[in-house]
Amino acid sequence: MNKRLLLLFLIISFITFRYCSQRKETSNNSIIHSENSKINKLIAVANSYKGISYRAGGATKKGMDCSGLVNSSFKQIGIQLPRSSSAISFKGKEINLNEVRKGDLLFFDIARLKGGINHVGLVTSIDNGDIQFIHSTTSKGVIVSSMSESYWKKEFVIAKRVF
Repeated sequence: MNKRLLLLFLIISFITFRYCSQRKETSNNSIIHSENSKINKLIAVANSYKGISYRAGGATKKGMDCSGLVNSSFKQIGIQLPRSSSAISFKGKEINLNEVRKGDLLFFDIARLKGGINHVGLVTSIDNGDIQFIHSTTSKGVIVSSMSESYWKKEFVIAKRVF
């Protein structure tokens, strides 16, 4: 009788363990799907600003600067960020450039400006190691650039993951 009870206990324990493991995996998949959904929405919002002209301090379709673009885009997915590139750079987790993925932020120190972090871009895609990011430039407004361009490589400071 004891052997039967032990066998029954082991069977029930195994079934319970498998059930809980599958529920956890399903839960993790839901979290990943939700995160990917947010990232895709974030990038779609940012891309909707392509072609908008540059305006210092701007954050609307009438004109925007780089931090205005990032701030407005993140706001659409429910994430509040500070208004300046420098202040945004203190948010999130630092990551290596070779670890970036869609939705991450790239920060730059553009030499002709006053120094320190003064420019930000949002990673929109990575294709064969080529990191594309959307940002707002004084000369061309909101555009997509590549980290393979020597100018951006030279000015790059840090990458961050906000979520």
